Amino acid sequence: MNPVEQAPDDRPAARVICLDRDGRVLLMHWYDHVSHADLWEPPGGGLDPGETALEAARRELTEETGLPGSAVLDGFVEVTRDFSWLGVRYVKTEPFYLARFDGVRPDVDPGELTEEERAAYLGYAWAEELPERVEPPNLAEVVARLTAAPR
Repeated sequence: MNPVEQAPDDRPAARVICLDRDGRVLLMHWYDHVSHADLWEPPGGGLDPGETALEAARRELTEETGLPGSAVLDGFVEVTRDFSWLGVRYVKTEPFYLARFDGVRPDVDPGELTEEERAAYLGYAWAEELPERVEPPNLAEVVARLTAAPR
């Protein structure tokens, strides 16, 4: 087994905590073909050149879920992350934004996933309770911080 390599040129990223009317959290389910592990995490991804974190969060939400990026609120909490994906270890701080939806479990359509994402995508869930393999592991605290922040 090869050791996990540190990411040499890490692309900044942003994530979105989506809450439905009843407070369920939208989580995307992924499978890492290198580590053979699956995990759940909020939608989000890397910033494109010249893009702000808020713009990336809104774009990524739409691409990964089909939900309107305009729902992402302007305000975030910084989350320190240390995780491995496809054999690369990432240690970084990412902004996590909040999006609230009036409906119950709004429909999700991950129609704009990249080829790499499609190969790893297992589905999604509007979770009442966070699963064991959630990333970041302190996601409940992140949700609490975001929902407690004045808007």
